[in-house]
Amino acid sequence: MSNPPVFHTLGCRLNAYETEAMREMTQSAGVSDAVIVNTCAVTSEAVRKARQEIRKLRRDNPKARLIVTGCAAQTEPHTFEVMDEVDLVLGNTEKMQPETWANLSADFIGETEKVRVDDIMSVEETAGHLIDGFGRHRAYVQVQNGCDHRCTFCIIPYGRGNSRSVPAGVVVEQIKRLVGRGFNEVVLTGVDLTSWGADLPGEPKLGDLVMRILKLVPDLPRMRISSIDSIEVDENLMQAIATEPRLMPHLHLSLQHGDDLILKRMKRRHLRDDAIAFCEEAKRLRPDMTFGADIIAGFPTETDAHFENALRLVEECDLTWLHVFPYSPRPGTPAARMPQVDGRAVKARASALRAAGSDAVTRHLQARVGESHKVLIEKPRMGRTEQFAEVVFEEDQPEGKIVTAKITGQDGQHLSGQT
Repeated sequence: MSNPPVFHTLGCRLNAYETEAMREMTQSAGVSDAVIVNTCAVTSEAVRKARQEIRKLRRDNPKARLIVTGCAAQTEPHTFEVMDEVDLVLGNTEKMQPETWANLSADFIGETEKVRVDDIMSVEETAGHLIDGFGRHRAYVQVQNGCDHRCTFCIIPYGRGNSRSVPAGVVVEQIKRLVGRGFNEVVLTGVDLTSWGADLPGEPKLGDLVMRILKLVPDLPRMRISSIDSIEVDENLMQAIATEPRLMPHLHLSLQHGDDLILKRMKRRHLRDDAIAFCEEAKRLRPDMTFGADIIAGFPTETDAHFENALRLVEECDLTWLHVFPYSPRPGTPAARMPQVDGRAVKARASALRAAGSDAVTRHLQARVGESHKVLIEKPRMGRTEQFAEVVFEEDQPEGKIVTAKITGQDGQHLSGQT
């Protein structure tokens, strides 16, 4: 008896989105008895974890065909080609093509090359395969892929290719379908979301897309946008922040650091004062706005003074949800050739950033006690506020629905709520 493919997803939300697309395509193609690993390449540690996961999956599934795809497969296919556990390596373009899966016959091993990874930089369009959401509560809509920037620490452009945008009309029609299926929240996702539109006629901006969706899909209750580059935020997006209550007051910012010299060495496009000014203006326009942020600890040449500037950014930008990345060199990036920081210092600085982030979360949660919030229920006894804080309930709630909850307490990680 054949079994449906088993998927393991590592890395970002876009990978999770694409895993669901692959799930649909493999089901349509009748692929069976396969384990498919969708990898991440954001750090060397991510690649190490992928190899570790592959070895474990092979031990647990000795007879299944093991297929590796995703960003790590795209950027370093040879790493996985030489693993005895791996049967096939697919690039990021190939994994999103229905014909890839349709051509995998039941006994494909031995009748195709082990590596199928084309030049991602030659890709000019986003994948044509759109899925109508996944999960039962929140739908993710990929509107952009790839990145035209070349930050010195980042390998992702070589895994995702140059920036490509999904036309606004296609996005709007998909969101209409999602709302028709009962989704109460959609999240716009991409690799470099604020570059959306630069390759489209007229070069529209992300704010134009957001305003168009909110206007043309009036019955969409809630919209979120995933990680953005604050220096690229346009006037219409700021207008949406100020005037559109259906745009949730939570922005995740790609800040990376808080010291000007380190930001320049990272080849970022903003300085610390730019980040602070953006956060102050967003808070002025939307007082309940909360921020998450990516911050790298221990970037090459980072001194204690440089790090203190990064640490102070947590307070100066009023950051709440931190994603802290201890720097690890990625072969092929300029930063890997820069003078490296001692590993013990990197670990200590990452720990200090995480502690600051934990304190910020506790302050945010404590300030919510006594308030009422509209909570999107993700599990019978858990949902999220408009600012993305988790709320736990003592009684079951209707999954996928938005309920009004009184916040009764917090434990440093979650809010407690009653309806």
